[in-house]
Order: sequence, then structure tokens, then C-alpha cells
Amino acid sequence: MDAKIGNFFDSVGNFFTGGDQIPWCYSDIVTGCEREVAEAGKGSSDELKNECIMRLSWALVHSRRPEDVQRGIAMLEASLGGSNSPLQMREKIYLLAVGYYRSGDYARSRQLVERCLEIEPEWRQALTLRKTIEDKITKDGVIGIGIAATAVTAVGLLAGGLVAALSRKK
Repeated sequence: MDAKIGNFFDSVGNFFTGGDQIPWCYSDIVTGCEREVAEAGKGSSDELKNECIMRLSWALVHSRRPEDVQRGIAMLEASLGGSNSPLQMREKIYLLAVGYYRSGDYARSRQLVERCLEIEPEWRQALTLRKTIEDKITKDGVIGIGIAATAVTAVGLLAGGLVAALSRKK
């Protein structure tokens, strides 16, 4: 019972704080990945370079800094054409979906996660991301309705106050 109550309060807290299940990446990890890419560029195999670039892309789209997320999106979009295997393509599309989610473009993120699920329908990470996107869209819609209802109520109160004030003057 205590666990259910805890889960309830966690879900309510996540609703108001915008919590999700997608991990964050800190700037020191981004810096380390950038260093790896630079070192791999000095005569390493193409496979090692690609692995380092994928790690850097992952770190960038999971960063808390919007400029890092945008850089990660640009890197991934530039590298999409060079994907040889369906697995590599799936990973890049998934990371792009995360990047667009982090940047607030939920429609584009949802399109990309659906493409991932076309490649691998039971991929849990993509299924979790899709649910996170849908929850975020729902939450934003509920908040938007609340704001609109508040505005309508305020206008109604203002109009009622004006009518009352004018009727007293007569």
C-alpha cells in the first residue's frame, strides 16, 4: 500500500515538474566524448571514429544545455545517410527523437520514434520514449485547457464587475 501511495505521489510530482524517464548527461561527459572524437580522428579506424561520434551524439542529445542538444541533432542528421545497418539507422533515429523531444519538438520526435518502431516494433527504449512523448503532449494540453479556462473565468468576472458597477450608478 505504501508503495502505491509513493508511486501516486511520484506520478503527480512528475506531472507538475515534467519528469520523464530519459536520462540526462552532464557537461563533463560531453567534454570527455569530444576528446575521444578528437583522439580518434588522429589515424584511428573508421569504426572507432564512428563509435566515438555515436557516443558524443548520445551525450549531446541527453545534455541539459539546449545548444548541445541542437549540435547533437545536427550531427545525427548529417550522419544518417552513412548508416550501413538497420541497427545503426535505428539508433541514430532514436537519438534524433530524443534530441527533438529535449528541444520541445514533440511532433517531430513522435514521427521519428514511430520510424524506430517500424524497424524494431518491440524495442523498449522506443516504446518508453513514445509513451513519454504522449504523456508530455497530454500534460501540455491539460495545462493549456487550464490556462484557457482561467482566462475565460477572469473575463467573466471582469464583465460581471463592470455590469455591477454600471448598474449601481443608475
